Amino acid sequence: MPNVRIANCNLSYNVVDQRLPWLRNSSNIVFHHGVGGCAGMWRGWFSTLSERHRLVTFDKRGHGRSTCPPGHHWDMAAMLADLDAVIRDSCGGSSVHLVGESIGATVCLAYAMTWPERVRTLTISNGAHLGVSVEALDDWATIMRDDGMEGWSKMMMQRRFYPGALSRDAAAWFEAQQASADSCAVLSAVEVLVGADLREDLPLAAMPTLIMHPDASPFIPVPVVADLHARLPDARLKVFAHAKHGLPFSHASVCAQTLRDFLSAVE
Repeated sequence: MPNVRIANCNLSYNVVDQRLPWLRNSSNIVFHHGVGGCAGMWRGWFSTLSERHRLVTFDKRGHGRSTCPPGHHWDMAAMLADLDAVIRDSCGGSSVHLVGESIGATVCLAYAMTWPERVRTLTISNGAHLGVSVEALDDWATIMRDDGMEGWSKMMMQRRFYPGALSRDAAAWFEAQQASADSCAVLSAVEVLVGADLREDLPLAAMPTLIMHPDASPFIPVPVVADLHARLPDARLKVFAHAKHGLPFSHASVCAQTLRDFLSAVE
């Protein structure tokens, strides 16, 4: 797997290029997962998107195959630098379609506001623009301390998915991947998220934007994303029924089709 080194960290990424021969000049889609996730969580999207687009996924710092040195300084600028390093190494200088989920969506939104010329479209899944609006985070550190990352992951499974939303194998895989994340990386990233307030510069993200959100996220209420939708210059909002914060994984196929339809419409 290729990787790019930045700030004493190796960021591991993956490129899937199965485009049809006559679509070889089509665009890149770059995916950014949230805390506890990994690059593999997007695999359910590939069959719908891969014939038309080159797909790039990566493990964020302290997750999956990507490392995180002790004492790393966490702030939004560092997260933007990580994402930019992956985009530049995997896609060169071309603009991309950005897709982010949870804190990955917040980072992608900040990236689109900072370098709008590098983002063709933006897709936000179960993400927020205002960190203080994110709920149900206060018990994370205590659960990690008392029950370890396995206990935290078990708790998160209940907050991400309704019973029966995943097959037994898919649920076991996701829970294990989530438990393997670095606890310091998770808590540090969440601290940055809580301090984020992107409201003032949202008009800078003028590219076509798709917002996908579950109707029952315990972390981000629907009114929060409705406010985000109202503040963005060119945004569409779709709320998925009977879904929690694990929307991109539990509803991968329908989310991917929604994205494909959106990209077809705007391109």
